[in-house]
Amino acid sequence: MRVGVPREIKDNENRVAMTPDGARTLVEAGHEVSVELDAGSGSGFSDADYLAAGATVGDVAAAWGTDLVIKVKEPEPAEYRYLGGQIVFTYFHLAGVDPGLTEALLASRTMAVAYETVEDEQGRLPLLAPMSAVAGSMAPLVGAWYLARFNGGRGTLPAEILGQGHGEVAIVGDGVVGRHAARVAGAMGARVAVFGQQAERAAEVESIAPGIEYLVSDNAQLEKRLVRADMLIGATLVKGARAQHVVSEAMVERMPAGAVIVDVSIDQGGCVETSRPTSHADPVFTKHGVTHYCVTNMPGAYPRSSTLSLTKSTLPYVVRIANGGRAAIFCDPLFARGVNTCEGVVTYRPVAEALGLLENFRGVA
Repeated sequence: MRVGVPREIKDNENRVAMTPDGARTLVEAGHEVSVELDAGSGSGFSDADYLAAGATVGDVAAAWGTDLVIKVKEPEPAEYRYLGGQIVFTYFHLAGVDPGLTEALLASRTMAVAYETVEDEQGRLPLLAPMSAVAGSMAPLVGAWYLARFNGGRGTLPAEILGQGHGEVAIVGDGVVGRHAARVAGAMGARVAVFGQQAERAAEVESIAPGIEYLVSDNAQLEKRLVRADMLIGATLVKGARAQHVVSEAMVERMPAGAVIVDVSIDQGGCVETSRPTSHADPVFTKHGVTHYCVTNMPGAYPRSSTLSLTKSTLPYVVRIANGGRAAIFCDPLFARGVNTCEGVVTYRPVAEALGLLENFRGVA
């Protein structure tokens, strides 16, 4: 099979979807790999590294003009013209992005296989987990930066200072993002409240780091914490669907002036009512005196670590597609859950529901 690796063009996106070692694995299995010029440089991989692995290096058209295109982030509008019915394997987050992308995928009859909806035997999301872990680990660090007074923050340092903990951090969600965020915030020395839906998880979450309290989420408990929170981290997830607004605008209005919100759920629309997508070039905005950080590709800030973590998880799936074609996806119901569009129809129900396209829905898995 011909496999293409385009250079990412989303704002400040320096990850790459395949390392030279991954390219070598495919080439040794008899496949052709075409990498766009300079695709890996942001993650520390040169064109020479890919050439040494047996790949070819060429222009953007060569990378897109393949049977299988591997990316990190969803195609940008400038890339829609390259969609032509091939398999595209990447993070799509179709329920939370501009519906124009879904329209382009349907019009081109592209098979869109989304990292974020592939499941394993336990119902987990193995290809979403690596970047969720990076974003969760980043969130308290980013939040701490914007809490600095010179950034308009309230001037609280979430840290242990001479044995005394400072800073109140509220985390909405107890999945991969929430747990990694809790680990970092707790290790820094902040007082951390993690809001989840399953009381039986309390002991496990509270053991992650000192200073963590687990609370079963309800509006009263959340409001009580947010009125004194220095930082709110949005970490909710509904598989493949648009995120629910767990934190209302009224709750945000009651947060302290200079507090910070880091909405990691923004890829799927955000779990805070006042959130809207931002970029690394223009990462924050202020609403009701609260700084909002809602960058849609947070892990792109640390491309080396992110690329190595992501491609370790995705490569086995890429090899399966290259070796077996579309049949390799459809013969595995868990892999097939990654198919969001195919042959001009939406094939993942939460996406169809979020975008009002149920009339164009045909179930695959």
